Parts: sequence; structure tokens; C-alpha cells
Amino acid sequence: MKQSGRFITLEGPEGAGKTTQLARVQEYLQAAGLSVVVTREPGGTALGESLRERLLSPQQPAVTADAELLLMFAARAEHLATVIRPALARGDWVVCDRFTDASYAYQGGGRGIAEDRIAALEDWVQAELRPDCVFLLDLPVEQGRLRALQRGVAPDRFEREGRNFFERVRQAYLQRAYRDPQRYRIIAADHPPEVVGRRIASVLFERMTAWR
Repeated sequence: MKQSGRFITLEGPEGAGKTTQLARVQEYLQAAGLSVVVTREPGGTALGESLRERLLSPQQPAVTADAELLLMFAARAEHLATVIRPALARGDWVVCDRFTDASYAYQGGGRGIAEDRIAALEDWVQAELRPDCVFLLDLPVEQGRLRALQRGVAPDRFEREGRNFFERVRQAYLQRAYRDPQRYRIIAADHPPEVVGRRIASVLFERMTAWR
């Protein structure tokens, strides 16, 4: 019998190393013989990628916090319907660069939108679906911002926010992780990528063993 699919997300602020670790997670799961779908938010679909450009590009006019949140969930609804749910139904493992926790962190913690308003959208768009495992790559705000600057690419609209914004984002992420330690794993990202990758692999091994 084909093993049922699992949904794994990587969360964290700018500079946390999600892109590097996403590739490592994909390699680890594929080496275990699993079929893996790697995707991202906002994005993952034609609609999602166009909304990503609209939301992240500094050249685009700014939108209100409410509009930003609703656009994120519009992209998420399409993403779930056309990529994530079909992959899970096939038995694939889905690994996603950010998901709804990012909305709680950025639009909730960062922008100040009430958590219950985000939860209402989450229940509507996702129904019962939640990630099976969330890796929160955590590091001090200033260190993350420095890493992001060192990438040598122009900062997007979110990356241009100030330190206080990112402190609120970090705290919102950590609060969610502390509430549900069974599903979330906080990974200290202020270490070399190889060390971070080994810690993630250890958790994956633990979870895969438990899910069998």
C-alpha cells in the first residue's frame, strides 16, 4: 500500500536560510524513496506567482493590511486546490516554503491584524488541513536582516520593513510554536547551514518513524 502523503512547511523570517534547507529536506525525503512536491507561498501556481509579484515588488503600489491578507489567502486557496491537496491525495509529500503561519506572523504580528480574523480565513480556506510538521527557523532579527542584505539582491517590500516589524514577526512565530510543540519544531538558524540541516534531518527521521 502506498504511504499516505505528509505536509511539511518551513517558516522563518528573512535570512533564516529557508531556501537552503528546503533543498536539503527535499533531498532527504527523496533519498528515503518518497515522492516529493516542493512549492512556496505566496506562489506555487500561476495566480500565486502573479500575486507574489504584486505583493512583494517595491515598484507596485502599496495595499492595505486587510487587502494584503486577503490576497495571501486567495493565492493559498488556489494553491491548495491545484497543487497541495492533489499531491497529498496521490500520496506525495509536500514541502512548502511558508504557509499560513506566515500570515499569522507577518499580517498578524507584523501588521497587527487580529488573530481571530486570520483564523476565520484559515478555517474557510483550509477546512481541517494543517501542516503535519512545521520547522521554524529562528534567529535574531538583526542577524537575519544582515544575511538578507548580503544576498546582493534588492530587498522586497517586506524586507524593507523596520526592525520593530520583524521583532513582532519573530515573536508571533515563536508564540505559535510554543503553543503546539508536538507539531512545531524550533530550529536555531544562527548556525552553519550544515548544522541546521542535520538538526532538521534528525527531526524528520523521528517524525517519519512515528508516522509509519
